[in-house]
This record gives sequence, structure tokens and C-alpha cells, in this order.
Amino acid sequence: ESATAFGCLVSDMWLGEFDYVSPEAFHSIFEKRYPAFSRRTQHDAQEFLICVLDDLHEAFKEVRAQLCHERQSPAAGASTRSLSGTSIVTQLFEGQLSYAIRCLRCKALSNKPESFTVLSLPIPSTRVCSLQDCLECFFQPDMLTRNNQIHCYWCGGNQDATVKASITKAPQIIIFHLKRFAWQDRHRRKLSTTVCYPFSDLDLSPYISTTCCNNTEYSLCAVVNHAGDLDYGHYTAFCKHSVTKHWYSFDDAQVTKIPDSAVQADTAYLLFY
Repeated sequence: ESATAFGCLVSDMWLGEFDYVSPEAFHSIFEKRYPAFSRRTQHDAQEFLICVLDDLHEAFKEVRAQLCHERQSPAAGASTRSLSGTSIVTQLFEGQLSYAIRCLRCKALSNKPESFTVLSLPIPSTRVCSLQDCLECFFQPDMLTRNNQIHCYWCGGNQDATVKASITKAPQIIIFHLKRFAWQDRHRRKLSTTVCYPFSDLDLSPYISTTCCNNTEYSLCAVVNHAGDLDYGHYTAFCKHSVTKHWYSFDDAQVTKIPDSAVQADTAYLLFY
């Protein structure tokens, strides 16, 4: 149901017959499946995005598995099973990280893979920084000590270690979540840091594993903005038209064409490249 409603929403947007399109039908179906995202309370756009992507993935995965089963002979059952875990969502948004963990005692190296659809980046400044600064902070090596020690197979006990992440599979569309809601002195607050992000030529090669052969240069295609504080806020979006290359602002029922210079905003919360 939710996948069908989402398809209708996208179709209505591309028809171009209306000044704006309401996602009412999609949201009504979605909140029945996920009551936590009711319209009566405030919600986090990143959490909602992940839930929508997961829900669409499950729906499309089932359809793809059924189509493969119908088209393939019984002898090709193994191929059908391998395809059943993929969907248009994983093809577009899913990337792969690898965490290289090195024991500081015996120097043994192990790798832990992890899939992602959204990368949550720390903001290393309270005033101004760049997206590159956020990426450097995320991918810098970290120490695992005390309660975070690893159990080393070779040493046979808990040991201090270093861990460093790298991208082993770069997705076609990479989504960055700027962690604006942070803990400080036991209190949660919103960081209003200005994060400067490039519109084109975002090069992720410094964070890419040598085993990855994907293209690592990206261009900005959408921004989700959050204005407000922890308890109350308003979401808007900037989206680049894939055909005309013009930018548009989506603010409830107000959809307006905007200059490129307006896309750099202090309220950026999610970045789509």
C-alpha cells in the first residue's frame, strides 16, 4: 500500500499539472503502518527518511522476488534468492563501510563490514565548518580502550585497539545527516553551526577503500532544512530539477524557484548528493 501511494505521489509531482502536491494519501497509509509517525507530534526527518526507505525496500524486494520466481525456471532458484535481497532502494542508496580494527598488542588486523543508507556526520565546530571537516571527523581513526576494548582472537583476551572506517562501496546517491542535536553537559541542544557544503565536485576519494571502483565525485541534488529548536521546528527542502537544473524551495504549499546562492543555508540538516 505505501509503495503504491508513494508511486502515485511521485507521478503526480512529475505530471506538472499542479502548483503543489500534498503527500496526504501517502502519509495516511504510512502512519497506519507506523503509528509513531502520526501527525499529532513532532518528528525527526532523518528517522522518518530511514523508515520510509526501509519500508519501500521491503515492498520492492518482495515484488522483485516474485517477478524473478515467475520468470526463472526452478533450476535457477539460487539466482532468485540472491536477488531477493535487492531493490531499487538498495541500488540507489545503499553503500558499504568497512571498519579496520587493529589490535595494539599483536598488531593483528580485522575488518568489519557494515551497510548504510545515511551517514550521520558529527559537526566539529560550534560556529562554522565545512562538510569536508565533518567527513574528516567521521573517518578519523579512533582508539578503543577501557570498556570499548576488543576481544582479540590472536591474543586470546581483551586488548586496546584502533579502528578506522572507509567506504568500500559508494552508493549512487549518498545522504549525509548533520548531527545538529548533541549532548552537552548532560543537556541535549541543537547546534546552529554554519556548515558550508559544495554544490559539485564533492570528492570522497580520501575516504574510499582501494578495493572500491565506484565513481567518487558527487553533486548536490537536495537539502532538507530544519528551523527551530529541540521541541518545535519546521522542515523545508531545496531540490534540484534533474532536467532543467533549476533549484526549487518546498515550504508546505509554497513551491518556488530559487537562485543557486539561496541553497547554501545555515539550517541544512540532510544533504543528498
